[in-house]
Amino acid sequence: MKTEATRPAETPWRTRLYEIVFEAETVGGKTFDVLLLVTILISVVVVMLESVRSVRDDYGEQLLQAEWAFTFLFTIEYVLRLVSVRRPLKYATSFFGVIDLLAILPSYASFFLPGLQYLLAIRILRLLRIFRILKLAEFVSEANVITSALRASARKISVFLLAVLFLVTIIGAMMYVIEGESHGFDNIPTSIYWAIVTLTTVGYGDLSPQTAAGKAFASLVMILGYAIIAVPTGIVTVELGRSKKGISTQVCPECHTQDHDVDAVFCKHCSSRL
Repeated sequence: MKTEATRPAETPWRTRLYEIVFEAETVGGKTFDVLLLVTILISVVVVMLESVRSVRDDYGEQLLQAEWAFTFLFTIEYVLRLVSVRRPLKYATSFFGVIDLLAILPSYASFFLPGLQYLLAIRILRLLRIFRILKLAEFVSEANVITSALRASARKISVFLLAVLFLVTIIGAMMYVIEGESHGFDNIPTSIYWAIVTLTTVGYGDLSPQTAAGKAFASLVMILGYAIIAVPTGIVTVELGRSKKGISTQVCPECHTQDHDVDAVFCKHCSSRL
């Protein structure tokens, strides 16, 4: 099964390179993927260690050299991926293509904005390939179901969030009137912050009502918060129930979509043969 990229051009060396870099069916391909995953894990650990001051003070130079060594290796790998596919731009703009690029950009960007190298921890996302390597198709299928449910719920959740925004504005304004500046509610934006913290049941405690009326109103907001939290959960749950259908985990070799029916022979997005 071809995944993550378009079919390679019809040249022996490029076909072989494609099989090694993209496929997990052959011995060479699986060995390459396993080594890649191990390298990614080590590189993420290096980035984390460099953020620890005591470790950085003792081994800063060695960690920096290791970081650049990993960046160099991942840059070569990224170029090989672009070379081995028929449509390099198509791969570069795909999900894994963007992640692969983001795995190396922070190092080069740190020349201009020091500190960006810590964003290299995003390399951990590249470990998503483990589902393909280990052939954990059922996990990929469930991920597709969740993604479809979230996509179908997007409009409803957007309307819900907009309603919550209006609600916390009203609550914040009312609390400002009830408590006033003398009790820490200096302005309406600060009161809205309190409303968001209270309504979401986070409860930092840095700002709290002092009057009896304020406490009574805050109690109502806290109770309302539990009802508010349940709404998006219910929306997504309903969509999850509707999405429970057979979905193939096969990725289209041309357009990279993978939400096909189990018995599909051709891609329903670009009509390419699966």
